Amino acid sequence: AGAVDKQFVGEDIGKLCDMEEPLEIPVINDLTMVLGSISQSKETGVVVDFTDPSTVYDNVKQATAFGMRSVVYVPRIKVDTVGALSAFCDKASMGCLVAPTLSIGSILLQQAAISASFHYNNVEILESAADATVRTDLPSADAVQIAKNLSNLGQIYNKGDITTDVAARGQVLGEDGVRVHSMVLPGLPSSTTVYFSGPGEVYSVKHDITGVQSLMPGLILAIRKVIRLKNLVYGLEKFL
Repeated sequence: AGAVDKQFVGEDIGKLCDMEEPLEIPVINDLTMVLGSISQSKETGVVVDFTDPSTVYDNVKQATAFGMRSVVYVPRIKVDTVGALSAFCDKASMGCLVAPTLSIGSILLQQAAISASFHYNNVEILESAADATVRTDLPSADAVQIAKNLSNLGQIYNKGDITTDVAARGQVLGEDGVRVHSMVLPGLPSSTTVYFSGPGEVYSVKHDITGVQSLMPGLILAIRKVIRLKNLVYGLEKFL
């Protein structure tokens, strides 16, 4: 129904998305104008925010003013921003779905890692990416989220690790000893593997992303669910 961006102004969003035919919807750099136009329609409008943490709150506030709910996919969104959005949505009785990831596979990987963590005391996360110019946020948001989930379970991992201060051993995230190793090499898939070990065995769970299309099923699910929400929900997990 509308497309807002600071780049590609005037270009057809259909062509930018490699669709077979143009949608005759030009990109404009005016969120208020797009929201105002969509609000005149009888259809239910949902705003999908792919921007950055500094603009999310204002974007959701504008969307709410026009009676629209928002799906926010902004990795590295700050806890304070989520808290402010939650308070705002409660007051406005308007739903907002903040999704750290839209990949169904990534969510399933996180759930599997949480289940496994109760049975193993040693864990490390290995991720890979092909292009450092694309993945400048290493460790990635997915790896950080997995480490955060494991660290919130009250366990201390890798107690026998004597290489705590060795830089090559990866970054320790949180206070519970979860290490993350990030590899960037041309030709590598975007991949995340969580390794667990116990006496006499190694258990691993892995997720590979081969294209941005992997986000689309999660995005469609988020859009369908957010129109029924009256407050803020963090993550798609509860809808799977």
